[in-house]
Amino acid sequence: MTDPKGLAILICSPGVDRPELCVTPLVHAIVARAMDCEVEIHFAGPAVRLLVDGLADSLYPTPAQEKSIGDFLREVIAEDIPLFACGMARAGWIAAGETLIPQARAAGATAFIARTLDPAWRTLVY
Repeated sequence: MTDPKGLAILICSPGVDRPELCVTPLVHAIVARAMDCEVEIHFAGPAVRLLVDGLADSLYPTPAQEKSIGDFLREVIAEDIPLFACGMARAGWIAAGETLIPQARAAGATAFIARTLDPAWRTLVY
């Protein structure tokens, strides 16, 4: 068995309607990166809306509202963790006129499935 090279995280279930569920995968990504792991985050389904420019800044995972989901995303970005938006999800969940944050890259289901099949990568799904 090979040592893992990286961690690919898929965020597909948590969405803007449940921000308390959105923070855990972001924290796990930051922790994995702090452990010198190569990390990438894939957003699919309604979770792709977390990448709409400005939207995550209005979402808070706790009632105290001390730190927004946007703050966590900026921490992820500061760690050079790539953010991938699924094209199919984008077509279904992003309205005309909405733009994604500049750091969001395009990658579909194939990219994440390739990571799940690569023995050098581990995957987490939220």
